[in-house]
Formats: sequence, structure tokens, C-alpha cells
Amino acid sequence: MFNWLLKSSLSNRLLVIISSVVLMVYGAFTLSKMPVDVFPDLNKPTVTIMTESGGMAAEEVEQLITFPLETTMNGLPGVETVRSTSGSGLSFIYVTFNWSTDIFRARQMVSERLSSMEEGLPAGVIPRMGPISSIMGEIMQVAIPIDVAKISPMAVREYADWVLRPRLMAIPGVAQVIPIGGEVRQYQVQPNTLRMAQLGITHEQMEAALKGYSSNTSGGFLEINGREYLIRNIGRTSKLDDLRNLAMTAKDGQPILLRQIADVTFAPAIKRGDAGYEGKPAVILGIQKQPTADTIGLTRNIETALAEMKKTLPAGLSEPKVTFRQATFIESSINNLNGKLIAASAFVAVILFVFLGTARTTVIALTAIPVSIFVTALVFKYFGLSINTMTLGGLAIAIGGLVDDAVVGVENVLRRLKEDRIKHPAHRMNPVEIVARATMEVRSAILYATIIIVLVFVPLFALPGMEGRLFVPLGIAFIVSTLASLIVSVTVTPVLSYYLLPRMKSLDHGDTKFLVWLKRSYKRALIGVLERPRAALTTGAATILVAAAAVPFFATTFLPPFNEGTLLIGIRLNPGVTLAETSALARQAEVLIKQVPEVTHVGRRSGRAELDEHAEGVHVSELDVGLKPAGELKRSMDAVKADIRSKLVNFPAAIEIGQPISHRIDHMLSGVRSQIAIKLFGDDLDVLRGQADVLRAKLAAIPGLADLAIEKQVLAPQIKVRVDYAAAAQYGVPTPQVLATLQSLVEGEKIAQIVEGGRRFALVVKLPESARTMAGLGQILIETPTGRIPLSKIATIEDSDGPNQISRDDGKRRIVLSANAQGRALSEVVEDIRKVANETKLPEGYFVTLGGQFQAQEEASRLVGLLSIVSLILMFVVLYSRYKSSTLALLIMANIPLALVGAVLGLWLSGQPLSIAALIGFITLAGISVRNGILKVSHYINLMRFEKEDFDHKMILRGSLERLAPVLMTALVTAFALAPLLFEAEQPGTEILHPVAVVIFSGLISSTLLDTFLTPAMFWLFGRQPAERLAADSDSEAL
Repeated sequence: MFNWLLKSSLSNRLLVIISSVVLMVYGAFTLSKMPVDVFPDLNKPTVTIMTESGGMAAEEVEQLITFPLETTMNGLPGVETVRSTSGSGLSFIYVTFNWSTDIFRARQMVSERLSSMEEGLPAGVIPRMGPISSIMGEIMQVAIPIDVAKISPMAVREYADWVLRPRLMAIPGVAQVIPIGGEVRQYQVQPNTLRMAQLGITHEQMEAALKGYSSNTSGGFLEINGREYLIRNIGRTSKLDDLRNLAMTAKDGQPILLRQIADVTFAPAIKRGDAGYEGKPAVILGIQKQPTADTIGLTRNIETALAEMKKTLPAGLSEPKVTFRQATFIESSINNLNGKLIAASAFVAVILFVFLGTARTTVIALTAIPVSIFVTALVFKYFGLSINTMTLGGLAIAIGGLVDDAVVGVENVLRRLKEDRIKHPAHRMNPVEIVARATMEVRSAILYATIIIVLVFVPLFALPGMEGRLFVPLGIAFIVSTLASLIVSVTVTPVLSYYLLPRMKSLDHGDTKFLVWLKRSYKRALIGVLERPRAALTTGAATILVAAAAVPFFATTFLPPFNEGTLLIGIRLNPGVTLAETSALARQAEVLIKQVPEVTHVGRRSGRAELDEHAEGVHVSELDVGLKPAGELKRSMDAVKADIRSKLVNFPAAIEIGQPISHRIDHMLSGVRSQIAIKLFGDDLDVLRGQADVLRAKLAAIPGLADLAIEKQVLAPQIKVRVDYAAAAQYGVPTPQVLATLQSLVEGEKIAQIVEGGRRFALVVKLPESARTMAGLGQILIETPTGRIPLSKIATIEDSDGPNQISRDDGKRRIVLSANAQGRALSEVVEDIRKVANETKLPEGYFVTLGGQFQAQEEASRLVGLLSIVSLILMFVVLYSRYKSSTLALLIMANIPLALVGAVLGLWLSGQPLSIAALIGFITLAGISVRNGILKVSHYINLMRFEKEDFDHKMILRGSLERLAPVLMTALVTAFALAPLLFEAEQPGTEILHPVAVVIFSGLISSTLLDTFLTPAMFWLFGRQPAERLAADSDSEAL
């Protein structure tokens, strides 16, 4: 096939040039239109079920709502875990499916189960599914600061709810907009039970009068004089006076109006969440995107919409400020990587020029880069992949390798043209024939080297879970661009060689001065090695053993930490604290954090927004801290975090410092937003809390364990109203009726909805705050057949406590201790935690599990290890099929351990732990380093087969010297193309790729240096028999 491709290309030279130009233009156009994101799609199919149930206590929510829903969801096909949290009036269930499940199918199955469940849940309780959002979901947060002197919090929230939110929701790609803060307006009717008793108005009478208030009804059609009229009965009003003067009934000819038995007013709904910006109150809108939306494009659309809305802001309203913008991280990551790609191309050009000595050959080899990259863009488009740090990373790693095939071909064509130039003009060959022959000589070596590089990447495609999602696009980018460069090397490269090389003046000159000096020095050294080959091999083996022995001592981590340019600080107080208290404390934290020089702005969210999928109580605050761009930071990220920690050290709260995206990845891995999640399972909440305290005290002694916190599952204060059945029976009142009346009066009941233009507000009946105290509750008058009596006659009211929330995993109650590793490797910290957990005695039926990042890392490392063995076997099979000799196959594969030496040294010098990223580097390195051996060994056999050389030192010297330039060039080009990634390891976008670059760069340098001496030595010691057998088969084509 390659023979045919080569001949066709050389016959249709102009067509090849035009086709490649068209392909590049189309590829560039496609690339500019592709979606850009920070990572590939990392969303594990998860369906969130939210159920709001008024003011139910956590125990009731767990028994009546969470437990039946969990039981129903557990039986669904493809479900991996069912996690739940039951809090006051809220139940959250997270149903996680395996990676292969289609999210729409998962939602359909959950929806079917929910519709069959509704009869089994308490009346009026409706479970709802959260929207499909993505792990990178929250792409933006917009704060509207509230200046109380100019505008009320109620007016700001109304603007956010009814003007800003609908405008943003209309933008394609926005999944949800969640407002928090300000005050939600309600029409409140606050009944006075004493006045109601005096005027003889019952609770049912008042509710009946209010039901259907401010609504229109229809009257059907009417025909008059051949025209049809529609009849509308208009009762809609939004005036407070109309509500106050609503008639309840009439007594002695006098109407009894609502204002006589109740206070009627605008009042804020009960707040479960609050927000702030720069230490002032604010309304913050969290904007979430749909999983497939292009983050940067969507952000720009949102910013355009916000800019348009600034022109028509109501008087007194401050203009919206952006507190978090994910696109900034993506843009800086992508720009960084684009810069690295350009720098890498420059490195490649310099190295090629140094070796080849002419601009023409350099241009021919460099052509492979744009053609391969643009072909890769077309493949991405076909498979629906986005441009992100991982796909660009694959190209950044491959960029040096892309020119390798072209370099080997060009170098051989140049060498053959020089040899031909020395001959008498009458005996010279046709340039087309020289180019074709020279390309065919190395074609086989190029093909096999490329197949092996591709084979090495195959294990990546079997990586499970998140690691697979993260690194498979990198593998696709690498493989596609490498295969594209292989095609380029037998089509575009020969054609350009034909056009540019035969008439070059420098063909009369030999090698460049640099190359002459290099070959002379190498020849001397190689003669010394070939005279004492065993000593050289022993030295090589010793260095390999030392490197291999060092590997187990490396610290390990899952992924290198990202630098997102924003911090997310969690502040958790003890449950039972009011929202006002939490907000006041978090506001102080805002002011303190703003003093850190690197901080540009601070946004705050306390408690939970009405539509939010996270079951946070009012005791939790999250601060979004914006930092200066990475280039302007004077201190490291760790120093900035330590400074913030020191400022908050005296706060009576658990403080957690993370970053938004890393936070969400942790949340997906373990359901907890930290690197390590220690889960304690059992049935009794009190015992769980006690055991968690014991475990925490022991874990606190472990060095390197930071942010250690027990999930705040504690006893929160409750007021219990216990109805005495016997006393209620004496007064002839059924207990359920008492409970229903209490619920509607004390908690509040939404009776109707009042429409004002496009805005809708609830009409709520609820006791005034003064009557909702312990003394006030006892004086509520309850209707009985014998007249009205105070509640204290038939019920006891006591101060008590109960759990604030109950968390469950797969049907078992659990409490979580969360922690991060700081200043010490994650693997070492986890090892110590395991020891402590194993030594801790637990009551019967209680057990501990560990989850989080490290678990994913252990599973991935184990799998990568197994798959690497498969890869090595496949590599051996390919080499054996080519050389028909296990000796030569193993001799070539000896390059892999040689590369290990440099890789280990590189990681040690750069202080990098062993991460999944470093393992990917090792895998890539194995494939690239084998290329050197293939080029050399093939050339030795070709010299014996076609040029009738004997198996002796002279042949090995000649072969090694002739192959020195291409081997050094390909290795140095691949290594130095990664040089830009070696620096600025903390820059956004390069964090994951830095370890990969360190491993490949240092491994290639060691492998190339050792290979140039050890491969000839091994070939001399072990290669005679297979080489002579292959050389005898002179009818075959070049190896």
C-alpha cells in the first residue's frame, strides 16, 4: 500500500501539493469553529432528585421521603451508587449510573420510577429531578451588590428573579440560573387567633375566602349579531388594599373584613440562603451550562447579554459584577498551550537546521506539523471531541514526533542525493527514482516504529472512569496526528524533496561542520565500547537496576493540582446557628481575605439557594476568591493559601480551601469535596458521632493531614409540640385536625398565587413572628366542638434537639471525615490513615471505608500496570513478525529500560510525585524510545543484505555513523519539542502535562545517549546469527 502511495504521489506531484494545501485550509477553518473547554467530558451520568417538604425534621424526611425513594432507585439497571442527604425540609438523592449509561435514558428510568412512587409519599410532597448539568457546570457567578441606602434587598431580588434570570435562561447552552441572596417578596396574611375567636371566624372560613383570590375565570362564548364574544370574569389584582378589604362573611348585617382578623403585608419569604460581595450584601446568580455547551462561546454570549442589560438598570441598582468566570481559566490554559506549541515548533526548526544544515530540508520536515495537526482537527470534528487541555496536550507531546518520520525520510534522500552527486554525470540516476528508492529504504522502519508508538497508547483506551475520560482524548490526539505524519512522510515529503533538493548547491559539500565533529567524536567512543562490550553492558544494567529500585520510593498522587486562578473557601459553623449569624461571620472572613495582596475580589454565598442541588444548611458559607493572573503572582499558590489560613485561624468554624473545578472532581469521586473521604457506617447517629470524634482525635496526629473535619451531623435545637391524645379526645377534637391546623398556621401555607404582569408572588397564611415563640405557640386558639381552647390545654411544648441532617450511602447511614493532604504525598498520608482505621475498635455492625482521589489513583495505576504488560507483549509480537528473531526483538526493546533511567532521574530532580500523568509519560516514552533501536538494527541488516557488508566492527561502525544523524535528530526533536512544557509547571493548562513532559524529555535523553553505545554493543554480542540469516534472504525488500 505504501509503495503504491509513494509512486502515485511522485506521479501526481502537483495534485499532492494542492490537496495538502486544501486540507490545511479546511482543517484550520474547522479548528476555529470547534468548541473549547477546560477538560473533556468528565460527567458521570448522575440524576439528582430534590424533594422539598416544608419544615419537616431530618428524621421524618429520612423515614417518609428518602428511604422509599432510595429503595425504588436501587433496583434500576446501571446504578452504581445511591447517595442521599436528609435535612430539615429537604431530601437530596444522587443516583449515579455507570459511565456507559446514556444520561437521557437514566433520567427516563428515574422519571418512570418517580411517577409510580407518588402515592407512597406524604401529601403535597413532589420529588423533582435536577436539570442535566455538568461537573464543570458552574461557568459563571454574577453578583449584584445591594446598597441598602438606595434600593431595598426585595427590589434587587425581584430584578434578579424576573428580569435577569429569564434573560440568561434564554441563552442557548444555559442549563440553570440559581439566584441566592436578597429577599423574596410574598403577600403575607398573619392571622390573630384571638380576634378570629371573638368574631367567630374559623380557620377553614378564612382559607376558603382566600382560595382563588386575585384570579380570573372564564365565562365561555356569547354570540351577538353574528359576532362571537369571549367572556372573561376579571378578579385579578395586586393591590394590598383589595386583599385587606376582602370580606370573610357578614354578621348582624355588618361585613367582617380580612384586616379585622389579620395583618396583611408584603413580607420576605423565609430565607435559607444569603449572599455578599466585597463585604456588602448582594444577590448572586450562579450560571450553569449544559454538558455539551462550548464554555467560552457561552460566556461571551452571557457577557453580551449582561452588557445590554446594564443600559436599562432600574434606579439605585448597582451594575452586575462577575465573581467567578471559568472561561478565564480555559482561555489562559489554551493560550498557554498554543504558546507552547509555537515554541515547540521553533525548537524543532532550530535542531533540524543544526543537523541538516539547509533551510530547504528543514522546511520539508516542518511541513509535517501543520498538515498532521489540521488532519487531527478534522478527525476531532468527526468524533465530536472538543479542544481542551488534554487534546492540545496530546498534540504538544506529539509535535516533536510528527516530524520524525519526515526527518528520517528527508535525511535518507539527502544522503542518497549526495552519493549520486559524487558519480560521473553519465551514471547519475533520475531524481524521481532516487527520491522513491531512498524513501522506500526507510519506509519499513518508519512504519514499524509508528505502529509500535500507536500500540503503546492502546492501554489508555481501556482506562476506566474519570482517568479514561481525561486521557483518552490525549491518546486520540497523539495517535491520529502520528498516523497523519506517517501518511505525510510517504506523500508530501517525497514530493517536496523532489522539488526542493536535487538542484541544491550544498549537495556538493558533505556533512555540516557540526555533524562531522559529532561523527568523529562518536566513532572514537564507539570503537572503545565495541572492544569492551560486556563492560559497557554491565554499566548499563547497573544504572537500570538503580533506577528501577528507586521507583517504589516515589510519592504518588492522582493528578497534579490545577491552578485555576480562583479559590473556593468553605466555612462551616456548628449546625443550629442562624443564617444571620453565619452571614455576619462570613462577612468578616470576606474583609480579612480581601487583605491578602494577591486577592482581587471576594464573593460569598451562605446557606442554600432555592433551586440549588447541594444540601447545605444555613451554617455553611462558600467564598469565591478571585486571584491575580498567574503571571502577576509573586508567591506560590501554597503560600497564598497558607496566608489565607492564617487570617482565618481564629474563626470558630471548620475552614476548607480548594478550587472550584478540583472541588467538583472530588465531589464526583467520593461524594465529598476533598481529596480523602473517610466514611464511617452504622445505624445509630449518636454512636456514629461518638466514633467519628474518637477517629478524628487519632487522625489529627498524622503529619501532612490538613483540613480534617467531621461532617457536621450534630444535634440541632428543636421545639417539640406533643399533642396529648387523651386531652384532645376530652375536648372532642381529632388529633390529625390539630396537627393540620398547626402546620398551616406555624409553618405557613401557600393559599394562592398573585400575578403581577409577568411576575408571580405567593399568598401565604402564617402566624406573625411574635406568635411563633414557645410562649406564643401555647396561646394559639384551636377550634373544638365545645368552643376554642389554647393549644397548651391539649399539647406540651418543650425545648429539645435532633439531628440536623442524615446522610446515607447505598442505604446505610454514614458520617464522613474529610481531609486534604498538604506538604506530604497523598499516598503516604492514606497509608497512615489506613493503619489508624485498622487499629480502631468499632461496635458491632459498624465499619470504615476510605474513598476519594487516591482510590481512583490506585485503581488506575493497577490497571495501567497490567495494560503496560499487554502493550509490551504486543510490541514484542510486532518486532518478532518483522525480524523473525526473538533476540533482535528483545535487543530493540532494551531501549525501554534505558529510557527508565532518565525518566526516574528527571522526576527526582524536578521533585514530581508519581501521578497518573507521569505514568502516561512512561507509556509514551516506551513507544518513542524503541524507534531508535529499530532504525539502527534495520540499517545494519540492510547493509549486510544489499551492500554485501560482513558482520564485523567495520559494518557496525558504518551503520551506526550513518544512522547517528537521523537517530539523534528524531530523539532531540521529540525531546526538545517538550522543553516549553518543562518550565512554568504551575501555569494553567500545563499542570497535567508537566509531569508527562519531564518523563519523556529526561527519558529520551538517557535512552538516546545509552542507545548510541549499548545497541551496537548488544548487536555485536548477540546479533550475529539472526542478522546473517536475514542478510542471506537478499530477495526481500529493505527492512
